[in-house]
Amino acid sequence: MLKTYLWLTFCVTVWGSNFVFGKILVDYFSPAVITSLRLMFIVFFLIRFVLFKHGLEKISSRDWAWIILLGIIGVFINQWTFFEGLVTADSTTSALILATAPILTGILAATFLKEKFTSRMLFGSVIAIIGIYFVVTKGGAALHFEPGLLWIVGTMVSFAILIIITRILSQRISPVVTTLYSNVIGFVVSVPVIFIADDPVILGKDWQPWGLLIVTAIVVHGIATLVWNHHIRYADASKASILSNLEPFIAMIMGVILLQKPITGHEIIGSLFIVGGVMFATYQRRKRKKNRQLQQH
Repeated sequence: MLKTYLWLTFCVTVWGSNFVFGKILVDYFSPAVITSLRLMFIVFFLIRFVLFKHGLEKISSRDWAWIILLGIIGVFINQWTFFEGLVTADSTTSALILATAPILTGILAATFLKEKFTSRMLFGSVIAIIGIYFVVTKGGAALHFEPGLLWIVGTMVSFAILIIITRILSQRISPVVTTLYSNVIGFVVSVPVIFIADDPVILGKDWQPWGLLIVTAIVVHGIATLVWNHHIRYADASKASILSNLEPFIAMIMGVILLQKPITGHEIIGSLFIVGGVMFATYQRRKRKKNRQLQQH
């Protein structure tokens, strides 16, 4: 079990660090360029993994419609808005906003998958929103919403949609195959967007940013995802949830180390509200699901 939680901690550390690495990359590449290049390297990695380990699956026309939607919204828009946002948005604030994705996912699941949205989830959502307000207004001093944060909100929404569509498709298609197909679609869509959205188109001139882009693409979206999916089967759901909620704190620490960005008091307080609200909102859903499983047995 210790090995399992160490690997899960590694994944959370990688994902939390991605906010800081993304902040570094937007200094050397324009956002759509980063998006397209990262998706290209992710696709190369997934093709090798899927073909050797799983093989391809036959997809119905109805599921292809879902996969195309997933590729455009859950992959391309999710990646693109993330890097567009980091051009001006703070990496820590971005991580805290994205931490609320499970709450939006719960709302979407209640709307489209007929899952119950409880009063506990509503109360947790309010707590998390208070935390976001506290961070964005820098402790209530002034409401100054950076344009980049609007892009990050788009990232959060598209991520929640990604989870919902993936959950729908997982009933019929292997998640790994779904990931490959949707990333291929996301990459194809991203190429023409470079010449529409990026003005000017910026490519890194030194090998260091290129190395960072390639390594983070493969490790963050390839290796870490596969490791998490493998080890999560052996972990307690509640403990794994606690680990996943540590991403904003990892982003804070990595911001100090790599960006020399000090951690402020309002960030700490706001993060406690956000993470606490998310955990409060999502805990009951897992508990109720576990009870249903016990009753079925």
